[in-house]
Amino acid sequence: MIRFALRFISGKYQGGEFPLHDNREIVIGRSSELDMVLVEDMVSRKHSRISTGEGDLSIQDLGSTNGTFVNGERIKQSGLKEGDRILIGTSIIKLVAVDDAMQAKFAQRSKSSTFRQQSRHPTSSGRPMSGTIEEIPLPDLLQLLSSSRKSGVLAIRSKGGFGKIYLRGGQIYFCSIDDDFDLKPLKAMYRVLTWSTGAFELQPPDDKSFLEEIERPTEGILMEGMRLLDEFNRIEPDAPGFDEMFGLANPIGPPIKDLEPDELDVIQLIHNFGQVQTILDKCEKSDVATLTTIIKLKKLHYITQLS
Repeated sequence: MIRFALRFISGKYQGGEFPLHDNREIVIGRSSELDMVLVEDMVSRKHSRISTGEGDLSIQDLGSTNGTFVNGERIKQSGLKEGDRILIGTSIIKLVAVDDAMQAKFAQRSKSSTFRQQSRHPTSSGRPMSGTIEEIPLPDLLQLLSSSRKSGVLAIRSKGGFGKIYLRGGQIYFCSIDDDFDLKPLKAMYRVLTWSTGAFELQPPDDKSFLEEIERPTEGILMEGMRLLDEFNRIEPDAPGFDEMFGLANPIGPPIKDLEPDELDVIQLIHNFGQVQTILDKCEKSDVATLTTIIKLKKLHYITQLS
């Protein structure tokens, strides 16, 4: 009985699924004689092997040149569980549970032979690594790209804008939103990490040079980004939209002298610009800290939302 399948959530075979059967080994690689054939340069002829036992799943790297990664870590051998993400070449593969309807669908045809046939004659040989943030969140994706030392420009289209994350050997060295180079790259990076919907595509490396590059290690950026994301999710119900406008309350009831210097800076930005988006861009503090201050100032009646 089929219980799990490998679902391609990024790469040239995105959308494809490969069933896993009990007590069987699946060898993955570029060679046409294998069970799962991935035709791309970064995949070795015999790249990795997935073994299925009685309820147990494991993957083994077969000495591949570019490595096999599970949840961002390069492995020699590792157990697998539902939801794990495997990176082989430019393909990100998710281990998913298979329901009864899908089991019946797989049983009607040999999925392995179908997949091998498609793999020998791919219809999108030039397709870059791509997918959706809903399927693979940006922190997880960047961890995979960092561990596998990928270079390129990760382009993200979201309701928050058009983001570009520049990678060099897996290290993030620049980020922009809507090509606004006035926005500090690290601030742009943390803002992009809060995006939860949208589509991504890993484009070839860009030889642009930037006056200010991000120097923090990618691992540190992702850890701080996750902390800020947790804070953002906590305050989001009370946070204003980026397009909302604010002004000083008239009259201002509480004494201005009671505010901290950072809060006075936000008051000044509100007075000068009004729009939340511009305030966030101009403020030296993180978006989360700035939004927290705006929420406080509104609650204490220092500022008021404009219609």
